[in-house]
Amino acid sequence: MVNSGMNGARTLILQVLATSFMTGLIWFVQVVHYPLMEGWPHDQFGNWEMAHRDRTGLVVIPPMLIEGVVAVWLLFHRPRGVHPLLPIVGIMAILGIWASTFFLQVPCHLRLSTGWDAQTLSFLVNSNWIRTILWSFRMALSVGMVWQFWLASKPALADLASLQQDT
Repeated sequence: MVNSGMNGARTLILQVLATSFMTGLIWFVQVVHYPLMEGWPHDQFGNWEMAHRDRTGLVVIPPMLIEGVVAVWLLFHRPRGVHPLLPIVGIMAILGIWASTFFLQVPCHLRLSTGWDAQTLSFLVNSNWIRTILWSFRMALSVGMVWQFWLASKPALADLASLQQDT
């Protein structure tokens, strides 16, 4: 089903906001936060890791859920002008992100909660590039969907502007 008008715009903007937030956050984690974990006190590493996990969940779970719900919504309510494959590709990227999260990064964090392990931290940093690349791709994809919607809606926006000038 093709969705037109303000609902399509709102949905796409919500997707861009959630994806932008997660893209910025994952780049910060990849380039700054995870590498700095090596400097945490090794004798207290497990405690630091548990605090990190607890606090990070509060920050990442809501936007990840919003992003997932919006991506599913777009499969069934594709905004006018958005190519039909883009929501499908977006869902595939989310599935890749979530698979990487639950099968690679979460097990690393659980292992690190028991104490310092250089090999596990190295694997965490290196495997996190999967999410960093996929979220960056989703960001570009989300902006592309907004662009396609905007191009398809330009005539309608111009008509709306001329109606407002007439009154």
